[in-house]
Formats: sequence, structure tokens, C-alpha cells
Amino acid sequence: MNTQRIIANLEEKHPGESEFLQAVREVLLSIEDVYNQHPEFEKNKIIERLVEPDRIITFRVVWEDDRGELQVNRGYRVQFNNAIGPYKGGLRFHASVNLSILKFLGFEQIFKNALTTLPMGGAKGGSDFSTRGKSAAEVRRFCQAFMLELWRNIGPDMDVPAGDIGVGGREIGYLNGMYKKLTREHTGTLTGKGLEYGGSILRPEATGFGALYFVNQMLQDRDIDITGKTVAISGFGNVAWGAATKATQLGAKVVTISGPDGYVYDPEGISGEKIDYMLELRSSGDDIVAPYADKFKSATFFAGKKPWEQKVDIALPCATQNELNGTDAQQLIANGTQCIAEVSNMGCTEDAAKLFVDNKCLFAPGKVVNAGGVSTSGLEMSQNAMHISWSAEEVDQRLHHIMRSIHEQCIKYGCEGDYINYVKGANIAGFMKVAHAMMSQGPI
Repeated sequence: MNTQRIIANLEEKHPGESEFLQAVREVLLSIEDVYNQHPEFEKNKIIERLVEPDRIITFRVVWEDDRGELQVNRGYRVQFNNAIGPYKGGLRFHASVNLSILKFLGFEQIFKNALTTLPMGGAKGGSDFSTRGKSAAEVRRFCQAFMLELWRNIGPDMDVPAGDIGVGGREIGYLNGMYKKLTREHTGTLTGKGLEYGGSILRPEATGFGALYFVNQMLQDRDIDITGKTVAISGFGNVAWGAATKATQLGAKVVTISGPDGYVYDPEGISGEKIDYMLELRSSGDDIVAPYADKFKSATFFAGKKPWEQKVDIALPCATQNELNGTDAQQLIANGTQCIAEVSNMGCTEDAAKLFVDNKCLFAPGKVVNAGGVSTSGLEMSQNAMHISWSAEEVDQRLHHIMRSIHEQCIKYGCEGDYINYVKGANIAGFMKVAHAMMSQGPI
């Protein structure tokens, strides 16, 4: 495989799609040696087929605001690869959404889903619509207009969207209601649903919970006890809340959360009512964390800064892509941080990730760390298909098993002497499963 040629061709065909090109580079550089051991992959143009989505659906979304004025947004669904199962991936409603971001997320989703052991392909979608500042009625009207354009391209055995940034239980409810109205069917076509109509217990917590199960596996593999370790977390939404909750349950002490306005440092630890307050902050719609320091006097707010400057044992970016850069990585390494794990998708920039790997840090990428979310979505699909509902204990047990299995796959493919390269291990394990599935089904 001529990695540089493939990347150069993609850069020429897709100029300006920096996030997508970054995700492709990371995977191709990781799998290059293994790929070259399989000439049948080259003959069947597996990489060339894999880096191009099966299809991209783009549509106009017209909706009416509370003043009676029509608003126009753009909607997308990137169906990337369904070699091992129906397309699966979230919907993101945020002003920053563009095709590059959705293609990067969809591409990552292929390998993440392959690692879960569940039969799910990779996809992503969303809109440049932002729920911030919108009334519930406006959000409902937008969701209904969005689904009116999308519904023919999704289904329980075709494409199963879920939530993501800006798409929580409320939005999934509106989307599911409209889908049901249009199709006259009640199927498991969306995940993240309410418990009353087919949702899975633990889904809101699953990404954060699964991340800490994986981090704990990483530490245990190095004979490190998580109890008493200090943890820096970025973000303050559902993912950060789930991570803080499970880290505390495992005996660690979370000392930071962050938002667009800066970060909060609480040396006494963020637990109990402080974790509950994170959700209050998120639901307020102000998208800031500064009020935390006003409410809890043990905390200090650092305006316009990121939490990675604090000396901690474990660093968990939980907010968005490329939130931790090379300078942050150098600071964490200098501070002797024992473990860094991307809970957000591609939470580290290319140079930051390279620094961690080059310095033999205990570092894992988002496609394995945050796979608990889509895993539980997959479990929700299974429950819907069988028309049953599992208990919290059953779902948690299955989530534990999946995260352990993902960790084992990373070790199998990522061993470099005494060092486990989780980036390499994750990419090779996910790629090999998808590549063999594509080979088995012919060049379609």
C-alpha cells in the first residue's frame, strides 16, 4: 500500500476536509505493515473502497420558528460501510457540523463498531442546526422536518441512527415519533430512546461508564490500581457526567470539568451532588461551567484555559475532537500523567497522539475508549429485535464483556515489546475484521 499516494489523492479530491483526512491518516499509517502482508487486500482495492463512503445523503431542512418565520438548515447522512452489519452511528446537531466532521466520525465509526463484537457498520449524520437558544417547540419542528427528509434511507436492518452532540433523549423522541408516523411501524430504527418505548437502561451513562471500564483495564494490565488516582476530565455533558460517575465509583477522584468558557479545578473532588450539578449546568442551556465555582467554594474557575495544565494521574478528554493539542500533551507528559484516554472522538490532535505514543505513554484512542456508547446502542437494537428488555445488571454485564473484549483485541494487535500501542492495536483489529468481511462479499 502506498499510503502517501492514497492520502495525496484524498487531499486532492477532498480539499479542506481536515478532520476526515486526519482520521484516515491515523488508520492508514497504523495498518500499513499488516496490509502489505496481504496482497489480496491490494488486489481487491480494500483501502481505496474503504476510504470512500458508500453514499452521502444531503438534504435541505425547512422548519418554522416560534415567530412564524421559515428557517433553512442543511442535513446529512454519511453511510460509510455496511460490510459487517447495518449502518450505525449518531446524529449531531451543532452549528459546527460540516461534511468533513461527519465523514471523519463515520470513518471512525466503521472500526469502532467492528471492535464491539456486534454486527454494525459505520455511519454518521446530523445538521448545522443548533438546539442552543431554541424552544422545545422549535426543536420538535426541526426534528420532524429533518426526519421527513431522512426516513426513506434508514431502517432497523438498513441504518440505525443514534444521538450525539445536540441530540439527546428529547430529540430522539421527536425523531422517533415522526419516523413512526411516516412508516406506520414501531421498530428499533433509532437508539437512545426513552425506556417507555424501547430504550435501553444505562444508555445515557454508557459512553462514560464504558470508558472507565476500558481505562481500568489499561491500568490493571500495568498493575496500577485506579483507587485514589486523580482524574482531569474535560466537558460537562452526558459523557463527562458518566465518566465522572464511574471514576468516582471505582475509587478515583475527579478534579476538573470544563466548558467553552474555561475549566473548574476542585481539589476536594467532583462527586455526589457535584456530579448531579453537572447535569443542571448542561440543562441550563448557557453552556458554561463558571457557576460551579460559585456554588462550590472548594473550586477555582480558570477562564479561557484547559484542564490539562493540572497535575493529575489520569487525563480524559470528553468534549470534542482535537481538544488536546501538542502543547497540552507535553504538559501532561512533564507532569508524569500515568494514563491518557480519548473519551471524545479523536480528542487529541495528530501531534499530541504522536507524542504520547513516541513517549510510550499509556494512551488509547477514542474508537476503543468510547465504544461503550455504541455498544449499548447495539444492545438496544438486540432488545428491540427480540421485543424484550434487559435489567441494568444484564446490560452492565454485557458492556463489561464488550469492553474487555476490545481491550484484548488491542493487546493482540498492539504489542510492541513491553509497550501496548493501543492506537495501532485498535486500528488493525477493526480493519482486519472489516477487510475480511469485504473480501468475503466481493467487490460491491
